[in-house]
Amino acid sequence: MVRVIAFFIALLSQVVVEVAVGCPCQEPDLCKQMTEIRDFEVFVFDVGGKKWKHYDWSQVTTVATFGIYDPELMCYAHSKGARVVLKGDVPLRDIIDPLNRTAWISQKVELAKKQYMDGINIDIEQQVDKFSPEYYALTTLVKESTEAFHREIPGSQVTFDVAWSPNCIDRRCYDYVSIAEACDFLFVMSYDEQSQIWGDCIALANAPYKQTLTGYDDYIKMNIDPKKLVMGVPWYGYDYICLNISQSGVCEISKVPFQGAPCSDAVGHQVAYKAMMKQVNSSITGRLWDDVQEAPYYNYKDSKNKIHQVWYDDPKSISMKSEYVKKHGLRGTGLFQPL
Repeated sequence: MVRVIAFFIALLSQVVVEVAVGCPCQEPDLCKQMTEIRDFEVFVFDVGGKKWKHYDWSQVTTVATFGIYDPELMCYAHSKGARVVLKGDVPLRDIIDPLNRTAWISQKVELAKKQYMDGINIDIEQQVDKFSPEYYALTTLVKESTEAFHREIPGSQVTFDVAWSPNCIDRRCYDYVSIAEACDFLFVMSYDEQSQIWGDCIALANAPYKQTLTGYDDYIKMNIDPKKLVMGVPWYGYDYICLNISQSGVCEISKVPFQGAPCSDAVGHQVAYKAMMKQVNSSITGRLWDDVQEAPYYNYKDSKNKIHQVWYDDPKSISMKSEYVKKHGLRGTGLFQPL
């Protein structure tokens, strides 16, 4: 009972903080929710700031807001015919209880209405064991969220973020088939693919080409409709300090275990694409290309004379993956930039 009461108090406090009052747009029509369903999605994330002003709005169809609510963004996106959707995250232990689950969904629906938004992107990314109470609660959460949003905000969009592969990545053993059926589509996070390094502890590509596409093959083999899959690609990279670097350029990294694996990309740090493009020209190698992982990288020395190796994606590597989207008829593509 104490946990239930605490959960409801948290929901109420969130409403107070996040609610927008009145239509903030100069043109009231821009506060109307978007209802058009696009044949092809270009799904992006806003993590704060004003980077959205530099988006190619002739292409963007949906913006998921992971930063502070920005009414200017909502108005502008609507003026371009693009959706703006909430982020949905909740501790899974809290929504095993049906009452808590219903309360969370109701709060999100009301928040979307009051902020003139067009749906929700559910981003859980929590460890779940197969057939556990959380396993079933998560699937039910997605199903009930979709039903509530579609009912209360006609034409709204409900999506769910999944790992690059359905094979229990980071111990996220979800019921992917049922979740895909329950929502409008899955946003496949084809990045951070070195969260668990089971082989040698070396710097590797953020999203190796063949590994990435194998993940989509596995989703489709589960009989998930390709039209339920949006390919998410990274617009950032990872910077690793090399303990040693071989003559062939292999960078040995420190061991940082994660979810049972001996090494992880957690030992590196994320770098924005813009920063890397400034750094690569003054690096000790310039842009290099790995033919096995089919990804770009470069090496540089820091002020302490330590060698770093930076792996990233660029237009070439992303274009190669995008061919899969066309060939297999995926729902669309998306871009994630955490910085």
